Amino acid sequence: MNASKSCVRAGVEERSALAGLAPDQDLNGDRPSETDGGTVAISDVLFARVVWSRLIEPGDAVAGALIGALGAPSALDMLAATDAQQQLGRAMRESGVVLPPRTLSAAVARWRPRLDRGATLTDLDRALAAGLRLVAPESPLWPSALNDLGAHAPQLLWMRGDATVLAHPSLAVVGARACTGYGTSVTAELADAAGTAGLAIVSGAAYGIDAVAHRAALATGSATIAILAGGADRAYPAAHASLLDRIADGGAVCSEMVPGAAPTRWRFLHRII
Repeated sequence: MNASKSCVRAGVEERSALAGLAPDQDLNGDRPSETDGGTVAISDVLFARVVWSRLIEPGDAVAGALIGALGAPSALDMLAATDAQQQLGRAMRESGVVLPPRTLSAAVARWRPRLDRGATLTDLDRALAAGLRLVAPESPLWPSALNDLGAHAPQLLWMRGDATVLAHPSLAVVGARACTGYGTSVTAELADAAGTAGLAIVSGAAYGIDAVAHRAALATGSATIAILAGGADRAYPAAHASLLDRIADGGAVCSEMVPGAAPTRWRFLHRII
C-alpha cells in the first residue's frame, strides 16, 4: 500500500464483500472521526479493522492504543505513509498518549511488511466462500465484555455460526490436552451444570479438556463457543473438523486471525476466551 487514502479505504468491491460479511451493520452510515472532528464512513472503519487484523497479532497493545486514540482508518492512513513513525508519533502526542519511540519503531517495522491490499481482498473472498461473518466493535452484536481488555481487545472477530451467542453470559473452560479420566469427568459435570444454568461454554476446541467441555455443552443443547488460534475457516486440530461444525451449528467458531491463518505457539498463548 502507498500513502494515498484511496489505498486504505473500501472501494466498491470491498463494500460489496463487507455487506455480505457484516449484514447487521449499516455500512452506508458515518461515524465521528477521532482525529479531525469530521466523519468517516462505517464501511471504511470496518475495512480498516479487516486490514489491521492481518497486520497485528492478538493482544497487540501498541496497535490497540493507536487505534483507540486515532481510529482504525486514520491510524492505517498514517501507517501507509512513507514517514509512518513520525506521523503516528506526532498524532499520538497530540492525543495525549505518548509511546516510547523504540516501541513505536518496532511496531511499525512489524506491521508495514504485511500491508498488502491484494492479500486483504483475498481474506474477504475467502471469508465469503467459507460462510464467515465479521463482528466488529461498531456492530450491535459485539460482545461488550471484550472491551474490558482495553488496548488488548480484538479489532474484530471472524466467525461462523450464530453471532448472537457471543453476548450470552458464559463460562470459559480450558485445560490439559492429555487429561486424566478424573479431569474428563469433572469437566463434563461442570460444563453440563453451567450449560443447564444458561451459560455458554467457551473453550479452544483443542484435544482433552477443551473438547470435553464443548461436547458436554452440545450434549445438553447449550450454546458453546470455540476460540481458535488460526483462521475460523481452518479446522484445528484437523481431527476436530466435525466437532467444530457441530459447534457452529448452534454456537460460534471465532478467531481474531484472518481466514486461512495458521495457528502458532504465540497465537495459542494469546487467544481471547
